[in-house]
Amino acid sequence: MHNITFRYLLLSLFVCGLFFSTTAFGAEKPGFTLWQLPAQSPSQMNSYVLVTDNGKLCVMDGGTAADASYLKGFLAALGNEVEAWFITHPHSDHIGALNELLKAPNDLTIHTIYHSELSTSFVEQYEKGSEALTKEFYERLRKFEGKVVNMTEPGLVIPMGNTTFKILGVKNEEITANPYNNQSVVIKVWDTKKSVLFLADLGLESGDKLWNGPYRDELNCDYLQMAHHGQNGVSKDFYRNISFRACLWPTPKWLHDNDAGNGYNTHNWETIEIRNLMDEIGIKEHYWMFEGLHKIQ
Repeated sequence: MHNITFRYLLLSLFVCGLFFSTTAFGAEKPGFTLWQLPAQSPSQMNSYVLVTDNGKLCVMDGGTAADASYLKGFLAALGNEVEAWFITHPHSDHIGALNELLKAPNDLTIHTIYHSELSTSFVEQYEKGSEALTKEFYERLRKFEGKVVNMTEPGLVIPMGNTTFKILGVKNEEITANPYNNQSVVIKVWDTKKSVLFLADLGLESGDKLWNGPYRDELNCDYLQMAHHGQNGVSKDFYRNISFRACLWPTPKWLHDNDAGNGYNTHNWETIEIRNLMDEIGIKEHYWMFEGLHKIQ
């Protein structure tokens, strides 16, 4: 118990140092601060923490169950009060950590959880063998004492100070190819100086729907979270067609290297193809999950 407490104390000092190091007391805050969190297991996962310019703490997904302890400490270091928690879709590497934290939130306060709930029939048909976690997670949301927003249509705008969240895409149950990933919620966040587009695990079909939909002109951004950990996500034309200057890669080293155990680029994942595409487009700024904690301000 003492080791866990000491670990949280060190993490608290570290995170607070990251947050305040570039912001003098009394000075104008530079906008939102974003962290891309590292995985605490070999798994791929998606976990981002954001603090708005007016001090509101927000989370995107959170990672696997194995990431829950680290995430809990990270949030504790930032005040333990989450204004908004966004869940993009109910795969274990996106909902696992929150599912664990909801079992025993202790000092953690979460005001609102945003998600786009899948129908029982969709879950049972397209997640056979793995549907138990989705059902368990939805049951926890039904018992959650805070507010739960089930987003059935895109377009929701959530302002927090000078930081704005906008939902550009929600579930697409009419799309049954790559079924769970194509249900990903797409979120754009911006302040007066920068913007981030979170694609979660969006697949080719939903990516095309998004590109051909009413929010095409809002897809340009400064920082782009690469779809489905950087492979088998949106089309190459999607990446070519939008404007961005930096990539956020929620990607472990084995996926970065396309290595399932037989060496560099010996598997059939598309990560290296997408990396080469980024070189072709001219993107030079990259944030890789496996390199550790990244901060963007």
